[in-house]
Amino acid sequence: MTVTTDRLRGTTPVRAAQAARPGPPRRRSLTRRRSAIAGLVFLLPTFVVFGYFAWWPIIQSAALAFQQTDLVTAPEWVGWNNFEVLFSDPLLPRAAVNTLWFTVLSLAIGLPVPLVCAVLISELRRGGTVARVLAYLPVVIPPVVSVLLWKVFFNPGESGVVNSLLGLVGIDPLPWLQSPGTAMPSLVIVATWSGAGTAILIYLAALTGVSTELYEAAELDGASVWQRIVHITLPQMRGVILVLLLLQIIGAIQVFTEPYVMTDGGPANATVTILLMIYRYAFLFGNYGVATALSLLLAVVLIIVSAVYLRLTRSWSTR
Repeated sequence: MTVTTDRLRGTTPVRAAQAARPGPPRRRSLTRRRSAIAGLVFLLPTFVVFGYFAWWPIIQSAALAFQQTDLVTAPEWVGWNNFEVLFSDPLLPRAAVNTLWFTVLSLAIGLPVPLVCAVLISELRRGGTVARVLAYLPVVIPPVVSVLLWKVFFNPGESGVVNSLLGLVGIDPLPWLQSPGTAMPSLVIVATWSGAGTAILIYLAALTGVSTELYEAAELDGASVWQRIVHITLPQMRGVILVLLLLQIIGAIQVFTEPYVMTDGGPANATVTILLMIYRYAFLFGNYGVATALSLLLAVVLIIVSAVYLRLTRSWSTR
């Protein structure tokens, strides 16, 4: 019956199967190749612009690390001499330790503070919009302006804003930026205040994706606020937390504005960082080769840290 019907329609099951088959492999391969070539043609201007303005300066910088130049006269090839000068500098280990200490303090303060603020703001029944604006306001202020304001706030005398607030609770004035023990924590406070707004908004956006049914079920089971945060909020936001943590590590290692404007590396080199050393080599000493060599080493360190971090957190982020 089926064959008769197909013949009446002018075809057979064999012919129908042949018609449904794709074209020859050679033709399919040619079509794919043409599509790939067309895509490359459309992307070619982007590759050219990105390569010229992004990758070409990186290649030039890598070459400059092995040269001696003042950026005016022709460069002179010196091989590994720039790295020898760099590693013979007694300030390099101190700058590396200071940068590591700043990074640790930034993670200890700058990671939980935005997350806690985001959770508290999300729980507000009224005034949530105002709280979001106030949280993001420090990001809008230019970094140099905010750092200079905090430099005034950290005045070591009793008239300083921070010391005045501490005096209300019976704490004696502290030499915030004048003491090696308190200078670095002061910079971390300023950096956290300046950059927390962006993280807060990202966390708030991630919190909107957490199912309210989970919170309702936890409340019915008698879970406390802390238990809901630990067992529901944090697991649901682990991907966002991991990304922001990596970005914060990279940003903390590259800290420059706070130590440059507030302390200039003092007191007693307690806040000298890697980027501050790069600035000094390039613009104070005029040794651009050594500055580029240190920049190249910093880039390598950041690549290694990022690769190790992604390797360690890959299994946890996919749970």
